[in-house]
Amino acid sequence: MTTEALLPDEFADLEPFAANWSLPRERDRYDRRLASSMEELQAFYDAVTPRAKDALAYLDRLDLDDLPDTALNLMRLLYSLSTVSFAVDCFKQPRIPDSGAAYLDVVVEPVP
Repeated sequence: MTTEALLPDEFADLEPFAANWSLPRERDRYDRRLASSMEELQAFYDAVTPRAKDALAYLDRLDLDDLPDTALNLMRLLYSLSTVSFAVDCFKQPRIPDSGAAYLDVVVEPVP
């Protein structure tokens, strides 16, 4: 069974994370973070962080208004890295410490 790639060929090594982390909305990315274990977050972080500079360079070559789906998914993967990095680098847990039931809704998403 052949599955169509979600990411550009140059980032095939990140493909295992694409389905779970190339999410269109910030709320979806944050919900994924909350639903993940620290082991899962760390694995994602460890895989994507070293490739982030290359991913940004790849995306910089493209027209933002005409991104292919694979490039859009790569950009969303980087958005997820930003969301996950706080849990890994700062909080050492998926939730923000001492925040109780508070949450923040983003009302304007980044331009795809």
